[in-house]
Amino acid sequence: MLAALLLAAAAALAADLPAVPVVGVWLLLSLVALMRSPAPLAPPLPAVRPDPVAVPAGRDASQMIEALDFPVLLISQEEEILLQNQAALEVFGSLPDRAHISARLRAPGLLDMVREGLKTGHPQQKDYVERVPSARAYRVRVSPVGDGQFLIVFNDVSGLHRIDQMRTDFVANASHELRTPLASLRGFIETLQGPARADPKAQERFLGIMLDQVNRMSRLVDDLLSLSRLELKSHIAPGERVDLVPVLSHVRDSLMPLGESLGVTISLSVPDGPVIVPGDRDELVQVFENLVENACKYGQEGKSVAVELSSLAGGGAEVSVTDHGPGIEAEHVPRLTERFYRVNVEASRSKKGTGLGLAIVKHILTRHRARLLIQSEPGKGSRFTVRF
Repeated sequence: MLAALLLAAAAALAADLPAVPVVGVWLLLSLVALMRSPAPLAPPLPAVRPDPVAVPAGRDASQMIEALDFPVLLISQEEEILLQNQAALEVFGSLPDRAHISARLRAPGLLDMVREGLKTGHPQQKDYVERVPSARAYRVRVSPVGDGQFLIVFNDVSGLHRIDQMRTDFVANASHELRTPLASLRGFIETLQGPARADPKAQERFLGIMLDQVNRMSRLVDDLLSLSRLELKSHIAPGERVDLVPVLSHVRDSLMPLGESLGVTISLSVPDGPVIVPGDRDELVQVFENLVENACKYGQEGKSVAVELSSLAGGGAEVSVTDHGPGIEAEHVPRLTERFYRVNVEASRSKKGTGLGLAIVKHILTRHRARLLIQSEPGKGSRFTVRF
């Protein structure tokens, strides 16, 4: 436009038009043209899109997931395990390189969840319970992390599950077992307030029975609390090393007075050297005190209880507690470790049992990764064996 105005002004001057008006008009038109000219457009900025978070390959990825204190697996789109951190190794064990995910996750529902996450690229989550070596509940989440890789994270929620189950069990068991002694106490109190108000002999007898009932309730609550504490940590293996020889010697010495009062002798046979097992000393003392005390109380007709410790090939150990009492019918043996299960209810209560002793033993041994084996035959006594 400026070039065209310049040519028009030159033509006007060539035609002998007055120079001042021509130049004035040219300057005015040039100014208007400059003011109307559009500013040059800047090139559009490229749209900024957040890149997906990518897990670095190789050593960097390994260091990153190793810093996490819960089990983590890094897998590929082809369902192969690329990396696993130390927490996953401790919980699930080691797997060969590039192993298929089905070698670790055998639950069909969990595998379907993982494959849905790989297919859609969206995070997926599912609850999963590991049964072996002890029951553990996980909230499993699979999430994409870029470059065709996915993280499978195992969040341990066993504590929450156990707390809910413990609350339910405690209310049910306590209400059932406390009902009888509470009813007895109420009846005796009403009798003392009424017919036996002026009878000193009846008062003395009833007060003695009431004291027994209160002691029974106290033992029951103590055992329930002990069982609840054990359930909370049943999945945590003890990290100490314990010599079973002094443990069993301590148990025998502490129960000698009970044996003498029942007319039962307690014999102990142990190797010359130490027998070391991983465990918690106080809990193991509780296990063997329970087994030996039961043998003395329920097998007292045999007049003797034998405790024997032996080492096993491969570094294990075995402790057996044998009595020569009346024995147990075969149909009762599988249920002896159930809560409040009693072969003979009256005999158990007369011996001041709560019905929780062997359940406590079972939970302690589960935490110690040990087994309780029970052999019994009517008329031939019983043998309880703890195998580490």
